[in-house]
Amino acid sequence: MARRCSITGKKPLSGNNISHAHNKTKKWQKPNVHYKKLYVPELDRSVRVRVSTRALRSISKVGLLAYLRKQGMQLKDVV
Repeated sequence: MARRCSITGKKPLSGNNISHAHNKTKKWQKPNVHYKKLYVPELDRSVRVRVSTRALRSISKVGLLAYLRKQGMQLKDVV
């Protein structure tokens, strides 16, 4: 499965490692994504989503459904 956040859409970025001698080798910068079980009090149940830690911080501040509305998404888009 691709290493992608289901809410923000963050995905791996490619770039170059540049040595002191200016040799370039390819590298991937992978997002910090985890499977997380989040409780939704409005629905009185938990949902399992693959989410980046950056999105998880925002979700903990405003709540899952409020954050999804802000992103223009619904719960069925994520689960």
